[in-house]
Formats: sequence, structure tokens, C-alpha cells
Amino acid sequence: MRQHVKPNFLLAYPVMLSMLGQVMTGVADSIMVGWTGALPLAASSFANVFYNIPLFFGVGVSYAITPLVARAEGAKDSSTIIAVLKNGSIINLFTAIALVTLIFSIEPFMHKMGQPEEVVVLALPYLNIVAISIIPTLIFQTYRQFAEGLQRTRVAMIIVVSTNVVNIALNYVLIFGYYGFPKLGLNGAGWATLISKIIMAISMMAYVYFGKRYQSYRAGFSIGNYSRKLIQKMLHIGIPSGSQFVFEAGAFGFSALMMGWIGTTALAAHQIAINLATISYMTTSGLGAAATIRVGNFLGQQDKKNLRASAFAMIWMAIAIMTLWALLFIVGKEFLPALYIDDEAVIQLTAALMIIAAFFQLSDGIQVVTAGALRGLQDVKIPSLLIFVAYWVIALPLGFVLAFILDWAALGIWIGLLVGLTITATAMVIRFNRLSRIAIKD
Repeated sequence: MRQHVKPNFLLAYPVMLSMLGQVMTGVADSIMVGWTGALPLAASSFANVFYNIPLFFGVGVSYAITPLVARAEGAKDSSTIIAVLKNGSIINLFTAIALVTLIFSIEPFMHKMGQPEEVVVLALPYLNIVAISIIPTLIFQTYRQFAEGLQRTRVAMIIVVSTNVVNIALNYVLIFGYYGFPKLGLNGAGWATLISKIIMAISMMAYVYFGKRYQSYRAGFSIGNYSRKLIQKMLHIGIPSGSQFVFEAGAFGFSALMMGWIGTTALAAHQIAINLATISYMTTSGLGAAATIRVGNFLGQQDKKNLRASAFAMIWMAIAIMTLWALLFIVGKEFLPALYIDDEAVIQLTAALMIIAAFFQLSDGIQVVTAGALRGLQDVKIPSLLIFVAYWVIALPLGFVLAFILDWAALGIWIGLLVGLTITATAMVIRFNRLSRIAIKD
């Protein structure tokens, strides 16, 4: 297992930094919006429920590209790699358009969800703007997942980090109205996100199209002659993968709605704590993406020993990283929230949530890496069901009982999430351990 740590890390760290860069767009938005007050921060939290869930589903659909490309590369099958790129492009484009349409159709119902009216009014125009960014995001994902399937991960990292800098700069001038730009507040953060996503998509697409390493796959950019069989196969992987993200993101999104029932302070605290927990999640999510690549590649080579060894090495790496995050959350439970907002009530509630977040770091890291390894085995349906049961059958009902019946309020909701994550992690490890033993015949 030790011999896999270095190659795992070299493959994973650009993905980790890339995913961290992507989530830092949301973190930068939340910090800079938080400087304008608790109400805009609560509004962004409410809007992001309806933005993030469809976005994560689309990203999950795009994940079908990586294991298929990785396995085809392991088997030295370039024609399949080209076909996956071509068919994956059209799947992701139509998925993005459908998701944006879905978000626009939800807006009339947002006034009926028990949230403070001033929060809803402020959230709606922001949501209209950021919803459109799903289209360039999934275009970016198409070419990113393709490149990562070929074990080329660094350029996506560079593009994401660079456009994140652009996003922060645009936030500065558009939220606060500097250098002659209008002061747009929360809507300024939405425009900054949309512009930076467009730049990101164009950059990644151009890299794959013009890059010398990808010239043999340029036929994947052609239009027409799509394969119904391959599209169905990719959807059989992508839709359950997207559903995993929907069930998990939806659980956290519904928890935000429950926080809104408690009040604006609870919702703002929840947004800050989720932002910080998402940063740690994305570092190990990069390990999960690398696990998909490594497992898919060894599956193509029919190498069971290295398939299992590389995956379990990734899990232990996730445990080590998340232990450090847990310690940081405990030590910085008041300092970190103070970076977002100058509101003592919000800071103190966030600090209490950060203690719970510290406890679920290990479970979060284990489950995301193991889910990635299972995607490498093209096993996605049962993991989706496991996630649904853990969150929607157990975690959310438990959180509701603790919060509103036992009167634990915000802490009760987060304890429910902790239980859901722990159950998910345990179930995923058990399933991967079993399937990886039988995926390749001795």
C-alpha cells in the first residue's frame, strides 16, 4: 500500500487544489457578502440551496466520463476515449440547459417555504444570475473529466485557481462598487461567479482542443454520429452519480431550510459553517476523483492487487488530512467565523456548529474517497441508495426531532448530519471492500 501513496498524491493534489479552488469561489462570495450584513448572507444561503443541488447533479452526471476514459486508457482503446468525449459533451450540454430551466421554474415556489420574506426577495435576483453559470460549469466539467481520465490533472488546477482570482477581483468591484462600477451587493457576487465560470469553460475547452497531448482525440469534438448505446451507458453511470450529490447536497440544503425556520441568525451561521466544512470536503473530494482514475485504470489493466491497494491508500490519506481539518475547526471555531461576519450572535452559534463539523470530518473524508473508488468500478446505483437512506431516512428526520421536538435547535440539525455521514462512510467502505475482491477474476 505504501508504494501507492506517492503516485496517488501526485495524481490527486492538482485535483484537490482544483476542487478547492472551485469551492473557494463560494467561500469568497460568502465572506465578501457577509461583510455587507447578515441578511445578504442569509439570502445567499437560501438561494444556494436551489443553485447547488442542480449544479451538483450536473457535476455528478459529468463524472461518467472519467471512469470510462480511465478504463479505456488502461486497455489502450483510443476509439472508445474519442467516443466518450463526443457523447459526454452532448450529454453535459443538454443536462446544463435542463437544470437552468428547472431552477427558473422553481422560483415562484420560493415564497412558500417558510423563510423570512426579506431573505426571499433578496435571494431571487441573485439566483437568476448564478443559475446561468451552470452551463459554462458543465462545459468545463466535460473537458476536465476527460483530461483527468487520462491522468492529466494539473492544467484544470491552474485554470480553476486563476479564475478564482478573477472572481475575487470581480467581487470586490461589483459588490462594493469600486473603480466606477455600480454597487450591486449580493447581485455583484452573482455576476462575478457567472463571468469567472465562462472564462473557466473557454480556457479548459481550448486547452484540450489545441493541446498537443490531445491531438489524437480531436475527433471527439465533431458533431453528429452519436452512439445511443454509449449515451445510455454514460447516463447509467452519470445519473446515479448525480443522484448521490443531490441526496447529499439536498440533505444539507434541506437542513438550511430548517435553519431558516429557526431564524436569520441560525441560517447565517449555517451558511458559514457549511462553507468551512465544504473547504475540507473538497480537499478529500480531490482524493475521491483520483481514486476514480486509479481504480478505473487498474480495472482496465485487470490488476486487482494494485486496484485495492491504491484505493485503500487513498482512504488512509483522507483520514490523515481530515484529522488536521478537525483540529483546525476546533482551534479556530471563533476565529474562522469572524472572517465572514461581525455579528457576535452569528459567530457564537457558528463556533458551536464547528465543533460538530470537526467530529464529522473523518466520516466525510472516508465516504467521499470510497464513493470515488466505487465510481472507478462503475458501481453507482447501490451507493446512491445508501446515501439516500443515510440522509433522508435517518439523518434529516433525526435532526428534525432533535431540533424542534427536543428543542436542541441548530445543534440538533447538525448532529443529525453527523449521524448521516457516519452511516454513509461505514456502508461505502464495506461495499468497496466486497466489490473490489470480485471485480476482477483471479
